[in-house]
Amino acid sequence: MTTAAPPAKPIPEQHLLTEDEAANLLRVKPNTLATWRMSGRYNLPFVRVGRAIRYRAADVTAWVDSRCSPGTTKKTAG
Repeated sequence: MTTAAPPAKPIPEQHLLTEDEAANLLRVKPNTLATWRMSGRYNLPFVRVGRAIRYRAADVTAWVDSRCSPGTTKKTAG
């Protein structure tokens, strides 16, 4: 008998994610995040803590939500 994995704990809104954590959450490579940040391509907010780059969990979630588009399925007659 297998046991189900425990439900993921919600990330507190003000929790700061490392580049690796944010990249993992977005399913991209950390280098991709760095490219987006340096080019300003997607305007994903970040926080500089000394030399370290961090991303607020709430900002990442809001950014993803802002990029969602409605489904475009068409109904067929019948």
